[in-house]
Amino acid sequence: MSLPGGLDLGLNRVHVLVTGAAGGIGLEIVQEFLKHSAYVTAQYHTSPGSLPELQKGIDNLELFQADVTDEHAVKKLFSRGGEFFEQEVQVLIVNHGIFPEEDVNLVDMNLEQWKRTLDVNLTGPFLLVREFLRRLRKPRRKFAPDLSKVAVVVIGSTSGEFGEAGHVDYSCSKAALQSGFIRTVKNEIVHIAPAGRINAVSPGWVRTPMAEATMSDPGLVERAIATVPLRKIATPSDIARQALVLASSTFSGHITGQNIVVAGGMEGRLLNPPGETNARHEEESAVAASTSTRSKPRKSMP
Repeated sequence: MSLPGGLDLGLNRVHVLVTGAAGGIGLEIVQEFLKHSAYVTAQYHTSPGSLPELQKGIDNLELFQADVTDEHAVKKLFSRGGEFFEQEVQVLIVNHGIFPEEDVNLVDMNLEQWKRTLDVNLTGPFLLVREFLRRLRKPRRKFAPDLSKVAVVVIGSTSGEFGEAGHVDYSCSKAALQSGFIRTVKNEIVHIAPAGRINAVSPGWVRTPMAEATMSDPGLVERAIATVPLRKIATPSDIARQALVLASSTFSGHITGQNIVVAGGMEGRLLNPPGETNARHEEESAVAASTSTRSKPRKSMP
């Protein structure tokens, strides 16, 4: 499929693997690649969501359930996808991830939560990219891919840029992925695929179906866009289209090791919102005054 004006992303019959494909952003990514006639292997963890409905009537989309933290399951995912399309994966979109809903400060976070978040958000990408590169290095002869199309796009987060109070596990996992991980792999992937690239797309707030309930709170939305010059919340298509362009060797063939922040120009976090600041200051002053009146007077020095 060509873009308006006859521009072609060069993704026709390119085999793309998308993880976390049943979620709001993942589903949009799958749809964008399908529009451009790519072969898409869509991974989901538990529920396929609306993917089966999307699959009806087309032959360039295949669905696979897999646990991306399981080494054997990851190998099977690549193997089955390659067999179905008779072509090894050429583009990998690492979109899956977990974000624990409850705010838990580091001081109260248990080790199990920390390990689980990093296992899914960091070990999962490690296993996926490793298997991707191994199959490119020694592809099955009849499924050998066009190495000029090789690309990896990982989905990061502004939490990895600015931190996220109450979610140190998530912030650390994304920071590692969109910084050290892509900047290291960009130097290694070229030894297997000379034109191979890896980049990250890091969204801020995104209006996904899962976040719709949260987005219905006007006060929270106002806080979310308070540091965003464009003063709006992103849509899943904003993220998907950026991933699509980065995956295209035609449009982004000389871009690698970069983290593209898609957050409307976000400057940081609103730590002391108007109104809350005064209330907190008054509370702290009251506590300080109370402590002062209870303190025993010091004896004068002779």
